[in-house]
Amino acid sequence: MYLAERGKGLPDRAIGVFDSGVGGLTVLKEIQRLLPGEELLYLGDTARVPYGTKSPATVRRYAMEAATFLTRRRVKMLVVACNTASSVALLELENCFQIPVIGVIEPGARRAVSVTRTGCIGVIGTEGTIKSGAYTLAIKQLAPDADVVGVPCPLFVPLVEEGWLDHPVTRLTAEEYLRPLRKHGIDTLVLGCTHYPLLKDVLQEVLGPEVVLIDSAEETAFAVATRLQGRSQLRPIRPAVPSQFFVTDVPERFQRVGGEFLGHLLTGVEQVSID
Repeated sequence: MYLAERGKGLPDRAIGVFDSGVGGLTVLKEIQRLLPGEELLYLGDTARVPYGTKSPATVRRYAMEAATFLTRRRVKMLVVACNTASSVALLELENCFQIPVIGVIEPGARRAVSVTRTGCIGVIGTEGTIKSGAYTLAIKQLAPDADVVGVPCPLFVPLVEEGWLDHPVTRLTAEEYLRPLRKHGIDTLVLGCTHYPLLKDVLQEVLGPEVVLIDSAEETAFAVATRLQGRSQLRPIRPAVPSQFFVTDVPERFQRVGGEFLGHLLTGVEQVSID
């Protein structure tokens, strides 16, 4: 059975990355930057986006279907580039697949604990991610005395996908969402959604330079590199390998928005069925 395979040929296999839509491309971009020789397969479940408003049971089913699609393509690792899926489905995926499964929550939590000066940490994310309490749990497992404050910011995703990264509406929305975090006196903010790194400039301006922003995409890429190196599964040094992209709905919007995320034109995006 493939899922139990080890050893020969594994370094040359691809890394599978999935998200509910385009947001996980921020994770893919960081992995590409850190490990340019790795082949990446990306699945965006665009027919069923967003995951953040769905029930945990539904998200677990979607995540299992996405993971199964990628593992059938003989990937050596799964990266759950979705905070909502990471918060409710990671353990089930780890139990079902005998290849490494990396989520975006633990790496971000670990980095937040390492940089906070006061122990007062804010987390922003979708309603599903914040309601799950996954970041609070992950942070408190590392720092039991940490003061963690979570705020859902559901409007940030459509604003990013609309391309309104530096827009008066985005700034006003950020000021409203972040007001309770400023009042609470956080010194560290975890960007608990893969869309949010594109709003770093606005978020930093609203919060001030004294607040450290934690980009889970960057931290997840480091976790991927560390795990592969520890398993001797990094690909040999070679020219960069083009990524492959799959979506579950028509690809035009994904190509347009995804191109803005990655900074280059996306071509050859394939529409697939995974349910």
